[in-house]
Amino acid sequence: MGIYNFSAGPAILPPEVLEKAQNELLSLNGIGMSVMEISHRSAHFARVLESAENGIRELLEVPENYKILFLQGGASLQFSMIPMNFLKTAADYVVTGAWGEKAVKEARKCGTVNVILSTKESGFRSVPAQDELNFSQTADYIHYCSNETIDGVEFKYDLDGKGIPVVCDASSNILSKPIDVEKYALIYAGAQKNIGPSGVTLVIIRDDLLEKVPTNQFSMLDYRAIAANDSMLNTPNTWGIYLISLVCEWLKAKGGVSAMARLNEEKAKILYDAIDTSDGFYSGHAEKKARSLMNVTFRLPSENLEKQFVEEATLSGFDGLKGHRSVGGIRASVYNAFPKEGTRALVEFMREFAHKND
Repeated sequence: MGIYNFSAGPAILPPEVLEKAQNELLSLNGIGMSVMEISHRSAHFARVLESAENGIRELLEVPENYKILFLQGGASLQFSMIPMNFLKTAADYVVTGAWGEKAVKEARKCGTVNVILSTKESGFRSVPAQDELNFSQTADYIHYCSNETIDGVEFKYDLDGKGIPVVCDASSNILSKPIDVEKYALIYAGAQKNIGPSGVTLVIIRDDLLEKVPTNQFSMLDYRAIAANDSMLNTPNTWGIYLISLVCEWLKAKGGVSAMARLNEEKAKILYDAIDTSDGFYSGHAEKKARSLMNVTFRLPSENLEKQFVEEATLSGFDGLKGHRSVGGIRASVYNAFPKEGTRALVEFMREFAHKND
């Protein structure tokens, strides 16, 4: 492999998926037209959409009383769309990173938000235990981000709302492990990390929540209208949905999300072991019990060394390791499609770099 792509998103896609898409680029299933050219109302695309929906439903064992939608606007639009549809009195938000903060900022434009827990003061290094969360009994919903891409912290459990609808931003760890969908009223995720390319947002929404959508809601922000029109209230991202269908096929061939969870544990362990055995040259950002399996974040002894690390790593074929501009440091994103040998190669580079610069 010439380049190991550690980008946080848009991120690595399975080579097999890209090769199949390349082979079908000019002619989808031999019909003589690209998926980007055919009508989204055609029988050809209907099969693509059905394949993507069924793939997500099968991989995550989504019950029949949930709708699977493919939207546009990224996960960031969901920060606004969720409160516009469901924030009536007040909502509880759990904030463990930058994306949770952004969700709160947008929700407050719609109504009252209770930040029932924030880890900002401690530097977004941890996630709360379930028994640390005290929900407002009258909350319209609870919102949290299951994996914070920038800070590299991840919940190791499915949050239990104890009867209050739970909304989860699962953008960076969806499909990386099994989840108990029935604990959630709504799950959303930008596609560009584990699902497919940028430009599509997956929403899994329970039927009873759809009934709470305001009757006068703007059509393109109305989950109920979008669900009633099978994600085609307007022209969807046909190319993106097609690639999602291929990613689902690839995941099923690899053994599904349980197999991915085992592989992701192994990949992350390789990197975290290297950090922990570096005699302090590398220091992990997140507390050990909150470490993300998708986004491994760490620091070096100085910012100058971090800059040098990124420059030399890039020349050595390791791309996308620079930490988010808001926090700096190093971030290695190792989503489902990232190969285990890439983590081993990075660890070897890290050891050599530390030896030369310690």
